[in-house]
Amino acid sequence: MIEWLWPLMLAALPLPLLVRYFWRARERNQAALTVPSLATFQAVSTDQSGIEQPQRWRLPLLWLIWALLLVAAARPQWTGEPITLPTTGRDLMLAVDISGSMATEDMAVNGNYVDRLTIVKAVVSRFVDARKGDRVGLVLFGTNAYLQAPLTFDLTSVNRLLLEAPVGIAGGKTAIGDAIGLAVKRLRMRPQEDKVIILLTDGANNVGEVAPEKAAELAAFDKIKIYTIGVGADEMQMPSLFGRRTTNPSADLDESTLTSVARTTGGRYFRARDTEGLAEIYDLIDQLEPIDQDPETYRPVQALYYWPLAVALLLFGVFLGADLGWRRRA
Repeated sequence: MIEWLWPLMLAALPLPLLVRYFWRARERNQAALTVPSLATFQAVSTDQSGIEQPQRWRLPLLWLIWALLLVAAARPQWTGEPITLPTTGRDLMLAVDISGSMATEDMAVNGNYVDRLTIVKAVVSRFVDARKGDRVGLVLFGTNAYLQAPLTFDLTSVNRLLLEAPVGIAGGKTAIGDAIGLAVKRLRMRPQEDKVIILLTDGANNVGEVAPEKAAELAAFDKIKIYTIGVGADEMQMPSLFGRRTTNPSADLDESTLTSVARTTGGRYFRARDTEGLAEIYDLIDQLEPIDQDPETYRPVQALYYWPLAVALLLFGVFLGADLGWRRRA
């Protein structure tokens, strides 16, 4: 059905009549000397010459334009039928490391090595798409932690914000504790019992105001589970003066801290050395028990104001063109 956001705007329809009335009353009250003019004879002469008078079409057209502008100002909108949203009761905060080390190209896709963040984006994007009925939020962290997306059912926006995040924009270091603390802050006020943080990182906590262990204790106090994922390959071939040498690109990964954080909150630590290992989070989330909630509904809304506005502008253009043509002929 059609609804109006500002229906009182339609009450301004007689406004031009009121303006005209008061303007004429003001002219009548003014003392003036009437001067003979040839304007009346020119109008009669114009009538007799067969030239159309503008008053015959101009006034109705101006009224139509005024009415259309008021209809547009009243903000009509089409409201569709209610749509029920599936709700499971899960609140998921994704904390993704985008520090400089995530640019390391040590993970292969179809035989080609790409950077870690590209792999994480691909896997987490598919993970988010599968979370229909869950509220999902996104925290990005490096030297600092930022809330990129609050808890929402709008999974498309969460995905887009994740895919648009470049490496290193949050700083080159890794503030794991701050990221957990920010995610806990967004979850602790939620009434659900099924609250989860999934943290992905390739390093160790080396900056920030909150230690990961302390942040984990806060999460456990609020009954928030944390699942941690360490990303990065164990071996990487690097060129050297004597050919190629094997290095460990994940030497900075603090697995003991990540394991401790997960255990403190009743979660689990995963080691993702490749894309397949990172995809294990799908099975994990599917095992979470949903909590029944009252169904949530929304009604799709489509704005309609631009239709009367466009017609009003078009008619005003016709009015100006026709009036200019009449004046030239006159």
